[in-house]
Amino acid sequence: MRAFILVMAAAIIAVSGAAIAADVPPTDRFTVGQYLKLETASAARVSPDGTQIVYTRSHINELEDKVDTALWIVGADGQHHRFLAKGSGAAWSPDGKSIAYLAQGEPKGNQVFVIHLDVVGPPTQVTHAAEAPANLRWSPDSRHIGYTMKVPDPEKWNVDLPPMPEGAKWAKAPRYTERLHYRQDRVGFTERGWRRLFLVAADGGEARQLTSGNWSVGESEFEVGDDVSWDFVPDGRSVIIEGYKEDDRDVNDRDSYLYSIDIATGAAKRLTSTRGAWLHPVVSLDGRTIAYLGHERNDDSHRDYGLYTMSVDGGSPTLRSAGFTREPQNPVWAPDGSALYFTAEDRGSVHLYSWSASAGIRQLTHADEVIRDPSVGRGAIVAVRTTFQSPADVYLWNPRRAESPQQLTRLNEEQLHGISLATEEEIEFGSSGGARIQGWVVKPPGFDPAKHYPMLLEIHGGPHAMFTVAFSAAFQSFAANDYLVLYLNPRGSTGYGSPFANAIAKHYPGVDFDDLMAGVDAVVGKGYVDTARMYVAGCSGGGVLSSWVTSHTDRFAAAAVRCPVIDWISMVGETDVPNFTYRWFNKPFWEDPTDWLAESSLMHVGQVKTPTLLMTGELDMRTPIAQTEEYYSALKYRGVPAALLRFDGEYHGTGSKPSNWMRTQLYMMSWFQRYGAKPPGSPAAR
Repeated sequence: MRAFILVMAAAIIAVSGAAIAADVPPTDRFTVGQYLKLETASAARVSPDGTQIVYTRSHINELEDKVDTALWIVGADGQHHRFLAKGSGAAWSPDGKSIAYLAQGEPKGNQVFVIHLDVVGPPTQVTHAAEAPANLRWSPDSRHIGYTMKVPDPEKWNVDLPPMPEGAKWAKAPRYTERLHYRQDRVGFTERGWRRLFLVAADGGEARQLTSGNWSVGESEFEVGDDVSWDFVPDGRSVIIEGYKEDDRDVNDRDSYLYSIDIATGAAKRLTSTRGAWLHPVVSLDGRTIAYLGHERNDDSHRDYGLYTMSVDGGSPTLRSAGFTREPQNPVWAPDGSALYFTAEDRGSVHLYSWSASAGIRQLTHADEVIRDPSVGRGAIVAVRTTFQSPADVYLWNPRRAESPQQLTRLNEEQLHGISLATEEEIEFGSSGGARIQGWVVKPPGFDPAKHYPMLLEIHGGPHAMFTVAFSAAFQSFAANDYLVLYLNPRGSTGYGSPFANAIAKHYPGVDFDDLMAGVDAVVGKGYVDTARMYVAGCSGGGVLSSWVTSHTDRFAAAAVRCPVIDWISMVGETDVPNFTYRWFNKPFWEDPTDWLAESSLMHVGQVKTPTLLMTGELDMRTPIAQTEEYYSALKYRGVPAALLRFDGEYHGTGSKPSNWMRTQLYMMSWFQRYGAKPPGSPAAR
């Protein structure tokens, strides 16, 4: 299961009339209020000639409690940095004269707009679609824009009711499905539909649908990186797409294939013949070669994607990342086709790499950093980069001197000026079976090893995901209030190779619990942790493990279990991805429920003594709130101190709305303080 990791984004908040958390660290420390002022760069795109970069700049709209986005543009020399338009998802035309992007338009929601950089005047809205376009690409002649869009296909079951009397108010028809892979929420099913590919003229007009049938373009649950699911062939006659079909007859079907679609006729030709997950096609500018990611179908264990190339007609598929123990993401061709550039997770960092036929794979960056979503123009690689103390900014690399990137934006330099940020210490330690585990200890500003500090063990979701050394407002907030934060990448995490990720296959939770406890022991052994004030928390996969931790040890003073799965059997009927749940076990529960029950925290609730705060979004479809309700009622029945927070308007996670992000931080600290006997940072016992 991939990570479904999306937590982005009050002065006094009480929990059941009990302890109160006021975020009042010293004035030179990071507060939840300062979180509201942070800005973030993403989706940087360099012009074909390498001279300008357009990127998405996100900031918090405090009045409307949401994150707003805008396009900004900056020169490759860092000059002429300026606002361009409200919106996101920019794409340069091949001639470099225009930018297509997504923004709010008529009749509703996101629409496609175009800015012509050499023409004075406002942007042009070129679509007026009923659904939201996404995943923009320009045709090679810069005359058309392709995009993907959901086309509703509701299931219908008509029955003949007698005529309704005039003025009568009968109930609405029931929502119905006969599909396994339905999408659901607390009020019913979402509308069925398929993601299609469309083509529209850059100066507007009627869009033309290029794909049809009961399959989607780029709809795989296993999409990697940004939503790159198709690309034009440079001759302008065809496109290469990733096609994904859900099979109601096979809960384990997760196949996706690459197809060539003739633009004139819509005829489809399948290019990949082997069953598996084949995705993210990008075509070289000479039109001869397709680079893509994927792997053959396997036994449902985790498997890293490989980097492949094949000819544009589907011939000579070749694995290019053989022997490379990390997973390539976001491949992009050099303009001359001489190399592919991509990123890959590696031990808490995300680095930039290249592949060429002559040199194979080379690692281009080596710092403790996270680099996302590269874009390549003539003589320049552009991406966003973040470190533990630096939120995401736009950087430029010269491919020949990648060790010395140029920082083009400094979005939070003034906001963080004078703020004492937390520091982190990397640790490595042994665990069961001889495993070596990596983690980090976040230390408060002014950390004094002669003191004892409360410590929060925060567990990542997924479980096939990875904590990174990227800037974390949440960790900075806890550290500003004198908490240590311990975050680890236990077995099951990505970024350490497939065998490491597969250590929890068919046994989750499993050895990952051993790794978490070994990490706690390693930090406690350093002598600065107040062992009476240790806390555990996590969301999604972290909710699974934080509930598992408290049902298998009582060493933590309190827990904040967020968006958990605690009952695998009921999860099958509640989640929007039931196929994921089935894959975690060797047999379906009706054949043998032993493991399903043994690996459910609910079945171990009789051992829980830890005061537990439960937090889940009302609209969560991935780990629905019914899971949280089951666990809460069991804890209350047993007399374990427990509180339940149902977050309004939140889907998976509790922090997509800025106010809820702040509430999450403050409620957690309030709960921990309620069960902490001493103030943070108290002197160590002599």
